[in-house]
Amino acid sequence: MADATEVRWIGHSTVLISLDGVRLLTDPLLRLFVKHLRRRAPVHPDALRSVDAVLLSHAHHDHLDLGSLYRIAAKTPLVVPRGIGRILGRRGFRDVTELDVGETLAIGAVEVEATFAAHDGSRPPYPERAPALGYAVRGSRRIYFPGDTALFPEMDGLVPELDLALIPIWGWGPTLGRGAHMDPEQGAEALALLRPRIAVPIHWGTYAPVHLGLRRQPAFLAEPQATFVEAAAREAPGVDVRVLAPGEALEL
Repeated sequence: MADATEVRWIGHSTVLISLDGVRLLTDPLLRLFVKHLRRRAPVHPDALRSVDAVLLSHAHHDHLDLGSLYRIAAKTPLVVPRGIGRILGRRGFRDVTELDVGETLAIGAVEVEATFAAHDGSRPPYPERAPALGYAVRGSRRIYFPGDTALFPEMDGLVPELDLALIPIWGWGPTLGRGAHMDPEQGAEALALLRPRIAVPIHWGTYAPVHLGLRRQPAFLAEPQATFVEAAAREAPGVDVRVLAPGEALEL
């Protein structure tokens, strides 16, 4: 009998995926302060316990956070876009596997496939160039983690028989800022293309610029999920949308 499948949204783009006895952590961002950002929810202790591998989608500082990676352990295997390995190697990380779009890696009983993401994956001032990736995680269930991405046509059927899609719907400020991202409405359009059984919105409601939270909690920490739920009901009514609070888990 397969182990229970559970996803725990730690916050921002960090999700702990427990599937068939394998624990995978996506884009760990676990610190209270990251540059000018302050975390608005505590880090669930499960994120700091042993994981079998970390999946890094791209090199932006809110997705590849060295301070958070050091908290997990320098010996934890890292799966990264091709081109990022040298950056991590210089920082003491030795177990690094680089993937290109379409390449796969077996981690225990689970297969991880790198998928395309429409997003810039660079990390200035480093000269290395690397793409942004998403990941399809396949075992007794199929889970899709897009990383950061804009909507793209090839999402249509990207992961066949998809059980769970983790959909980024915002960011860390009052606007999405620079780069290619999905807003709540575009996240709902992605559901219509991906056709998952269940969707969980991520990449929202966790970090905010320090100066915006001095008097009251910023509205953008809560508003994106409500807009996403409404848009998903219109664009993809057959998808079961589950909104989690940071630290909350969903068992499939």
